[in-house]
Amino acid sequence: MDAVLISGSPSASSKSRTLLERAQAQLEAVGCSTILIDLATLSADALLGRRTDDQLRSAVETVGRAQVVVASSPTYRATYSGLLKTFFDLLPQDCLVGKIGIPILTGGGPWHRLALDHSFSPLFTSLGATVVNGVYGHDGQFKNGPDAALLERVDRAIDDALAVARASSEAMKP
Repeated sequence: MDAVLISGSPSASSKSRTLLERAQAQLEAVGCSTILIDLATLSADALLGRRTDDQLRSAVETVGRAQVVVASSPTYRATYSGLLKTFFDLLPQDCLVGKIGIPILTGGGPWHRLALDHSFSPLFTSLGATVVNGVYGHDGQFKNGPDAALLERVDRAIDDALAVARASSEAMKP
């Protein structure tokens, strides 16, 4: 099974990136092939449609080929990052039909949790993904790295996504 992980954080060492890397490790542990796309490393001019870029084209194609799409972002203005929004705007309509989506969002406190259900999960759904157990983590859960309960939620989201993918694959067999 192929999985793509998309980091929507402008920082390479963010809390959302830490949870995304946990998801990647869990997927690889069960034999999934993974590719991590760090949006902050892509050309801003290409993301904004000012020029074409092979790296950006490859990233969009990679999302199209994956069965599982995991995206993470810090919370900005009660939603996911503009960087992530810009990338998702470049994806073809319905490109996530038949794919499993896992949103991972981090924020300053528990009050931003609603952004997961009110904006981030619907972003996946708008492109046709089946969304499972989004994960939200806040600063209080990152004393010395993410706490055990938060890591368990990431693991559970991956387990649920794989179960849905397997059930979908079984249902399609003749």
